[in-house]
Amino acid sequence: MSETLKAVILYDSMSKSGSTEAAINAIGMKLAEEGVYVEKARCKANADYSFVRDFDIVLLGAPVYYFVVASQLLGALVSGNLRKNLKRKKLALFLICGSPEAMATVLYLPQLKLNLVGNRILAEKVFSPASLSDEDAIEDYVFDILDEYRKAMKSRIKMQWSEDAIELLQTLPPFMHSGIRGLVEDYAEEFGYKTITRDVVERARLDQGK
Repeated sequence: MSETLKAVILYDSMSKSGSTEAAINAIGMKLAEEGVYVEKARCKANADYSFVRDFDIVLLGAPVYYFVVASQLLGALVSGNLRKNLKRKKLALFLICGSPEAMATVLYLPQLKLNLVGNRILAEKVFSPASLSDEDAIEDYVFDILDEYRKAMKSRIKMQWSEDAIELLQTLPPFMHSGIRGLVEDYAEEFGYKTITRDVVERARLDQGK
């Protein structure tokens, strides 16, 4: 990919130096080693999440407390505007949980996934606190994310941009080109457009409120 891939890690945690922070740092460092630009943001249920539209991949991570995924992340999905701004975004999920992975996959990951119907989930993982010291576990998760992202992007190779669509894109500030191109191609992919025209660009921007 010619342009730098951008990822943001949205997370919830009740401590500043616990297992969740360790997971975020390890995942972020591995992504950065692979050439990905990475940012992170702690979730607040009522925050404005419009900024996630500028990222190619959004990672959602949180610990599990008393059988429930940490409340600020769930709150942002259920009552905030995070779900709206994740529309058509490619996601990766991870939880920090002391329960057996099979149990956590059945009981806790669905708490997130029920609010993400329609999103492409590239990878999902339940980490135990002990597994966070396992570099292979972190590496495998990151490689799964990037591999699935590249597979998803291959379907766009045959997409053609018409001259008028390219002209419209070029009227926008250069820093917006990557984000708008991704948004439009996601829209075109969902609705089965093989050629991206000016009209498709306008529809995609209207659909996202841009």
